[in-house]
Amino acid sequence: NSIWVSTDHDEIEKVAKQFGARVHRRSPEVSQDSSTSLEAIREFLNHHPEVDIVGNIQATSPCLHPSDLVKVADLIQKEGFDSVFSVVRRHQFRWSEVKKGENKMTEPQNLNPAKRYRRQDWPGELYENGSFYFAKRHLIEKGYLQGGKMAYYEMRAEHSVDIDIDIDWPIAEQRVLSFGYFGKEPLKEVKLLVCSIEGCLTNGRIYVTEDHKEMVSYDYRDIVGIDLLKKRGIQVRLISERDCSKTLSAMQLGCVAKISATNKLQVLKDWQEDMGLSWKEVAYLGNEECDVECLKQAGMSGVPADACAAAQKAAAYICKSRGGCGAVREFAQHIFLLLEKVNSARKQ
Repeated sequence: NSIWVSTDHDEIEKVAKQFGARVHRRSPEVSQDSSTSLEAIREFLNHHPEVDIVGNIQATSPCLHPSDLVKVADLIQKEGFDSVFSVVRRHQFRWSEVKKGENKMTEPQNLNPAKRYRRQDWPGELYENGSFYFAKRHLIEKGYLQGGKMAYYEMRAEHSVDIDIDIDWPIAEQRVLSFGYFGKEPLKEVKLLVCSIEGCLTNGRIYVTEDHKEMVSYDYRDIVGIDLLKKRGIQVRLISERDCSKTLSAMQLGCVAKISATNKLQVLKDWQEDMGLSWKEVAYLGNEECDVECLKQAGMSGVPADACAAAQKAAAYICKSRGGCGAVREFAQHIFLLLEKVNSARKQ
């Protein structure tokens, strides 16, 4: 019913509100390095008597899908469970630890070495992965996040990433690239990429000479990205609110372009209908508020790292590269990774 960010940090509060969350300011008492999530949640409930159920989503588990949360909420609201927590299935053989200096042998914990089987033939074990904990108010007030009528929710392995140490971070990044949120419909083959010129293909800056001529800069990596997309059979079209015909002529990209576009969404709809495409076959790369509706409509959407907050909120993928500095090339690679997943699923 409501989404909150619990923090004692001004900048985190600012960003949370930009993305539509409400903010609970933590007290210094529950903002220590040794403070627990349960302490912060209990403080939150003290200020919000209207809340009956809390879903505690851990920030260190970035691959969690919204559909999982909907199903978990139903377990509590419709099926009467008091608490639900996330688990993942692991196929790992465990052995007892032998501490340094102890004169004893290790022992198998969950296998018989004499009848060892292949791990892929073993159903595995369920491990709590820390992605989320849902619980009713009466349990939390007693000091529990797990209790009463309990249930676990098994997450898919590719969505179960817990960032505890530095090495977990690049692993999480690759999981997001490969298994990011696709929406309610299955991903289809992308047939068209529409890219905003200013702020995506270029860095948005316009250089004016003494004789009143305009110049812009672009990154050659982005031109390579456009060529790679074309080789994969994906059409690339460009769009701009400005009249930048001279710029496009100089760049010689060979792409269909619409300039002086006062309504980008209408242009996008016209192209989609003319090509006979579903929205799931259209990708869009934008960076400004005028791109927001296009980003929401397209089946695959992305923005450069320096896009405005409204565009970032509407996009499914935020590039690490800034506009005019490789963002198009990076988004192209993102598309290729997702299409590999589609092709793999078809083969299976």
